[in-house]
Amino acid sequence: MDIVNWDDRLIGIVGTRGVGKTMFLLDYISTNFGTEKTCLYVNLNNLYFSVRTLSSFADEFQKTGGTTLVLDQIFKYPGWEEELVWCYDNLPSLKIIFSGSPLMLAGRESGELTSRARIYTLEGFSFREYLNFKSGNSFERVTLEELLSDHVAIAGRIVDKVKPLAYFTDYLHHGYYPFFQEQSNYLENLLRNINLMLEIDISFLQQIEHKYLPKLRKLLYLIASSAPFQPNISKLSSEVETSRATIINYLKYLQQACLINQLFDCEPAPLKKPAEIYMQNPNLVYLVAGDVHNDILNRTFFCNQVSQHHSVGYSRRNDFVVDEKYQFNIGRRDSSRAKGARNQDLWWACEMEEIGSDREIPLWLFGFLD
Repeated sequence: MDIVNWDDRLIGIVGTRGVGKTMFLLDYISTNFGTEKTCLYVNLNNLYFSVRTLSSFADEFQKTGGTTLVLDQIFKYPGWEEELVWCYDNLPSLKIIFSGSPLMLAGRESGELTSRARIYTLEGFSFREYLNFKSGNSFERVTLEELLSDHVAIAGRIVDKVKPLAYFTDYLHHGYYPFFQEQSNYLENLLRNINLMLEIDISFLQQIEHKYLPKLRKLLYLIASSAPFQPNISKLSSEVETSRATIINYLKYLQQACLINQLFDCEPAPLKKPAEIYMQNPNLVYLVAGDVHNDILNRTFFCNQVSQHHSVGYSRRNDFVVDEKYQFNIGRRDSSRAKGARNQDLWWACEMEEIGSDREIPLWLFGFLD
């Protein structure tokens, strides 16, 4: 809420299924408008828009006193991009806030819409947000630079108020998606969301024929049951029974849908093979694997939390390289794992550690970067 510049006339909120986009929009409306009729929430799933154009609806809404139009699941409306551009250019006194899947913007990075709209990505809960929610605290996020230079003092202030490690294991299992608050089976709900992503978001927005959906689902399962791993594209294409180029495209779609993280040893390029693949967050690892080794969960957690605001790449010598500058290993310091690390900026993210020292930083503290 505090990050978005609400003065902009065209605002996009994108995020994967389950992160709370609809609730975020409704909270914004309730807080800022109450029951005022100058703001209207519309779900573009509504059958009404099968016979009514969005642009004419927005024009009428403005003429009858409307000032803010909130459009949920905008990608369900054909031609949404062109009509939003028309509204922006022709209805200067109307503010429009729209939401949808991050996949809907794929290939539109330099289009007419993105030159007019301010786009924000709504992520799942960081560990900091989960800890605040569960413990009733209001810890602020920290920057990576602050963490590296002052992590002992930062961790000390937090530990004085709460025991972060008492919440960490639960977060890895069920803390990323806000619907953990619902009184239902969390992993079943997560599986339902994943299937909707595959069947609707990816297949619909990337125009994949329904008959190829089993291949996409099989690829995701192979990744989830092996991640993190260095992919053999030829082997994957053989197992999924499709071409190498299709596998590379499917991996891109799964990344855009926030289901996986691809790490490269340098800048990613079209049709380039990723050096390593992770599931996007630890909750997804639990969904497939069930009983998971801590090392996998910890590395997935680090990759997920740090990549929200920084580039996380594959390191030939250590576990990760961040912003092409900082080398990280996950786990306690081990000189045998730091081979070749001399003259490197090498840090350690340590599990089950409340307060670190020197270049050893508690792993949980990286969840405070967002």
